[in-house]
Amino acid sequence: MPNPKRQHSKARSRRRRTHQKLTTTSASMTGSGSKAGFSHRICPVTGCYKGQQVVELKKQK
Repeated sequence: MPNPKRQHSKARSRRRRTHQKLTTTSASMTGSGSKAGFSHRICPVTGCYKGQQVVELKKQK
């Protein structure tokens, strides 16, 4: 494979890397509207997904 003839400057490398950062995930209201959660996930409060009971949650003491 061909190699570059000259070394890239530090500024050029850093400019390229500025776009390689993590983005924050956006939370929205769950289907039941009880708590903010992530889309396409089971509601952590009710255990429902798309209006159907998927997981039976334990009662906390």
